[in-house]
Amino acid sequence: MSDYLRRTWAEIDLDALSYNVEQIQKRLAPGCGMLGVVKADAYGHGAQQVAGVLAQHGTAWFGVSNIEEGVALRNSGFAQPILIFGTTPPELAGELAQQRITQAVYSLEYARALQQKAEAAGAVVDCHIKLDTGMTRLGFLCDDGQFERSMAEIEEIAGFANLRLGGVFTHFASADDYEGDAPDYTRMQFDRFQQAVAHLRARGLALPVRHCANSAAVISYPEMHLELARPGIILYGIDPSDQCAGRLDYRPVMSLKSTVASIKRIGRGTQVSYGRTYRAPRDIDVAVVPIGYADGYSRALSGRGRMLVGGRYAPVLGRVCMDQLMIDVTGIPDVKRGDEVVAFGRQGGNAITAAELAEQIGTIPYEVTCLISKRVPRVYLRGGRAVEVVNHIL
Repeated sequence: MSDYLRRTWAEIDLDALSYNVEQIQKRLAPGCGMLGVVKADAYGHGAQQVAGVLAQHGTAWFGVSNIEEGVALRNSGFAQPILIFGTTPPELAGELAQQRITQAVYSLEYARALQQKAEAAGAVVDCHIKLDTGMTRLGFLCDDGQFERSMAEIEEIAGFANLRLGGVFTHFASADDYEGDAPDYTRMQFDRFQQAVAHLRARGLALPVRHCANSAAVISYPEMHLELARPGIILYGIDPSDQCAGRLDYRPVMSLKSTVASIKRIGRGTQVSYGRTYRAPRDIDVAVVPIGYADGYSRALSGRGRMLVGGRYAPVLGRVCMDQLMIDVTGIPDVKRGDEVVAFGRQGGNAITAAELAEQIGTIPYEVTCLISKRVPRVYLRGGRAVEVVNHIL
């Protein structure tokens, strides 16, 4: 690695990613393809690099949040179908068609606007209908009170000359929860989805591609895999929830690392960092680590987090700064400037997971990896060796 990487960097284990893809593919029902979710720069892992591995394993589709993410994949040479889960300004209908990117259509109003702009551009936009079966986000409502109206609106959209409907999908609200009434709610959403699809097909809409299985449903609801499944967080070796732990074998893909910048011995009573929230109870050894909340290591980990140095845990002292933080390395032998520090990942026989950090700050592991900022270089590994480095600043 180049010297500039020895501040703070994220390691992305492409072998672990390949392993995870293989485990997911083994779990999918016969005839079910995979839509790899690479939105948000593949949850912070690097969309182009992750998509490259997924393509090598025959991934049928990619899922993104917006048109910029889709165009970035096209510009990197990926020819697979791409689905935008969110909204695209109708004025970009021509761009959607030119790039062969499929757009989610989630309301009659939006479909009309997209049709108008596509017609003006002389283009035909590929679309998947989004059904709201209980997430209460984007989509045509499928509850009893709105079902007939939604079905009529979708039939109207099917008649639009410049929108081509190739699929239909929904999103589960709590498929990662296996307690209480959550499984019943997931099955209710699936029943609503199936009812809507059956109704539309009976009315002559082909809608050949159906998909609703997110990561949690991939793990536990094989009857919901259909033509496509949409694994996201499990691609990256992270459980959708604690309840999903152990249900599918996968490996963490990302580690976040830094280095020891300085070590000093401080006396009992010495106060540490902004706000002087930590006071040393005895003489201790403090290491300064050049990572902070601007890198994506949350300030909410102040006085809560821990890191690995020399294979041992070292607690974070006081407040996390924008670019630096302090850890207690007392009793850890031979710590010196330049030593590797692990914010999350494995070192020696110990590990810190993204889930651990998420629990400490009251969020989910998805956010932990997504928060790793663009000033943190990504180092891609094969066989334990760096094969590519992406530094967005340089």
